[in-house]
Amino acid sequence: MKRGFTLIELVMVIVILGILAATALPRFMDLSSKAKESAAKGALGGIRAAVAIYYASDAVTNPNNPTHYPPTLDSSLFADNQVPNEPITGTGSNLVTAGTAAAVTGSGGWVYDASTGKVWLNSTNTSYPNASNW
Repeated sequence: MKRGFTLIELVMVIVILGILAATALPRFMDLSSKAKESAAKGALGGIRAAVAIYYASDAVTNPNNPTHYPPTLDSSLFADNQVPNEPITGTGSNLVTAGTAAAVTGSGGWVYDASTGKVWLNSTNTSYPNASNW
């Protein structure tokens, strides 16, 4: 007597595996965009921390003068002497553009307003609708 699986049993296993793959695959497809978003938020947090450190340091060294934010966002503010790269647009840019949220063009990098110390992701990618509010 031969032992093995019938064709029907094999087809049923393939159908079940197909159903499982169809339900699980969309969850894994979204992981890359979530990873990019998390990396961008982390980089943005690092940039904002560097701006805050500059602001606090200026308050200590110049107690009689009004404190101010860094005039430019450059590599000297960071321990590794590099502005973090922006991962969303795919350019990997660490370019910093001066301006306000209205200066966001989607060209990659960051937008920095020296009068308020605010930093934005320079991306118009609609997959990240709250990027300007991060």
